[in-house]
Parts: sequence; structure tokens; C-alpha cells
Amino acid sequence: MPEPKLFTPFKVGKLELDNRIVIAPMCQYSAVDGCMTDWHLIHLGQLALSGAALLTIEATAVVPEGRITYGDVGLYNDETEAAMARVLDGIRKWSDMSIAIQLAHAGRKASSDLPWLGGSQIAPDHENGWQTEAPSAIPFNPKYVAPTAMTRERMIEIRDAFADAANRSAKLGIDAIQIHAAHGYLLHEFLSPLSNQRTDEFGGSLENRARFPLEVFDAVRAAFPADKAVTVRVSAVDWHEGGLSIEESIEFAKMLEAKGCDAIHVSSGGLHIDQKIAIGPNYQVPFARAIKAAVKMPVVAVGLITEPAQAEAIVSTGDADLVALARTVLYDPRWPWHAAATLGGTVKAANQYLRCQPSTLKALFKS
Repeated sequence: MPEPKLFTPFKVGKLELDNRIVIAPMCQYSAVDGCMTDWHLIHLGQLALSGAALLTIEATAVVPEGRITYGDVGLYNDETEAAMARVLDGIRKWSDMSIAIQLAHAGRKASSDLPWLGGSQIAPDHENGWQTEAPSAIPFNPKYVAPTAMTRERMIEIRDAFADAANRSAKLGIDAIQIHAAHGYLLHEFLSPLSNQRTDEFGGSLENRARFPLEVFDAVRAAFPADKAVTVRVSAVDWHEGGLSIEESIEFAKMLEAKGCDAIHVSSGGLHIDQKIAIGPNYQVPFARAIKAAVKMPVVAVGLITEPAQAEAIVSTGDADLVALARTVLYDPRWPWHAAATLGGTVKAANQYLRCQPSTLKALFKS
């Protein structure tokens, strides 16, 4: 039997992946002053033994004000870099899985409380809160303190902060960068007409709304080694009238590809409090399919991908080149093992785990 396509090798830029399964970035809200803790070593360490091809570090703020919550990871000073280095050293001692990082700024959705404490905005004058910033002074929730509309000078500072974080990522030996332009955070806020009502050269037409996200991409690309991949995560639609459309996202994907983007990760939503998402298995795959039809760079599909046959169908039919797992792999950190067993594929496992291979499976693991 031929190897299932889900378990065939793939390249993103020059990054060689063992299979088509990537682990999406998942915030853990467990950092202290932007610094990773032992929780991140435990969390990322177990996922680095999952058999997936690529592990992506959670949304990592490029400035303190860019954190979603006070418990978010950052990469904006020597302390946050040292804390991340400690975690990466621990993982790499036992796993050779490629590691990417998602660089982010939360924009108007920053200064939030931890999800298990409600996740609402923390006002600037309260402990663990700060003034948010965005393309326009429009709050995510009408009950929240409005963000400050960013000046051109501040935009340049944030752009340069993305570049600095990319440089730090390179020093840490990270294999790829994903720029976060999805889920209602800063770069997505620039892209969407619902949150960007600027009247300067950064608002209005899609070309103008895309200008700052593209500037950030250029800065990151220039700061990160040329032989390493830089990718982008987008929300293809806002799920709200008057918001970002799939047609505009296709055009944005073409703009990114023209600038040398190595892959695009297609999600959706997160920008408007009243979004109406039609959630179900594969609910975002049509957006990945539409973008893939318009570009040559690799496309990653994500969202309620839970079953091995489902993932195999996505890549084997050409809807996307790779699938990204988030909550699925939190629930089952050995999902790639189980998918390989189900589909007749092979997956890499640590030597310490080889003896757990079921006797009925002759070639599930490769060490």
C-alpha cells in the first residue's frame, strides 16, 4: 500500500518536513512578564514528541503592549529571549522536530484577562492592564476602553519591533516564523474595513489596508535568515457584513506571494464581537481551497480537523498542502501516532517509546 499523503514529506521554502501535520500556535497564558515558564517546557515538550512535522510556538508579542493578556509570551528583550532559550534547549535535547514561532501584536484585543478568569478587557488604570492601540480608535467591544489610533511613528516602532523579534528568533535557532495577521489582532485590524477606518494611505482600499501588514512582512523577511521560511496566518473572512471577504484575502495572499511569503495559514474570524461563524468539521477548508487555487505557495488548513480520514482527504484532494491541529492535539497529544496507525502511515517516535508499538502494527514508528 502506498504511504498516505498525510505522511509524505513536504517542503516549506527550504524547510523539510517529515509529513503534512503541523501543530498550530496555542496561547497558554502562563508566562510571567513575557517570559516562558516550566509550563511551556512541559506543554511544548510533549507536543515535540507527538510525531507531527512542525511545532509552532504560541502568539509571541513583539512589544509588551502587544500581549493579549499579562500571561502571554513575549520576545522583546533579553529576559524574554533567555527564558525562551531555556525552554528550547530543553526540547531540543530530546526532539529534533522543527520549531516555528508566531510573532504577534494583539492590537485592540490586548490587555485582556486570562480566559479562565473571563477574558474581558482589563482597563488601563487597573492592575495587569494597559492602554491598547489599533489602526483606528474603535473598541472590539463597545463596553471596552477605546484603543489609541496609531500614529505613523508608532507604526514604524511596531514594524521595527517585529524585525527585532525576528532577529532574536534567528539567534534562538528557530526554523520558521509565522506572522500573525488573523483573529482580530493588530495586522488583521489593519486589513479589515470594520476595524480600519483610517483616511491616510493605510486605510480605505485593500491596497492601502494591506500596506502596513506588508511592511511588517518585509521587515521580518529582511531580519530573518534568507534560507529560513517566513509564513503568514490570515483570517480569510470576518463572518460579518462589511468585513474582510474571501476575495480580498485571495488578493492579499497574492501580494504576500509576490513578496516571497513561503506559506499561508488560512483561518477565519476573531475580529468582530457579533461574528456569525458557521462552525462544523472542515468549516474553514473552503477558504484554504479558494486561496490555494490562486497562489503557488503552500497553503495550511485549520479548524475542527479531528479525524485521520478527514485530514487525509484535505491533503490528498488538494484542498490544502498541510493541516494544522490545535485543540485536537491538546486533547490527544499523540494524534499523529493514532492517525498513522489508522491510515497505514509511519511516524517518528522517540527511542524511549518504541516498545509501545502495538504488535499488530509492524511499521508504525520510525526512529
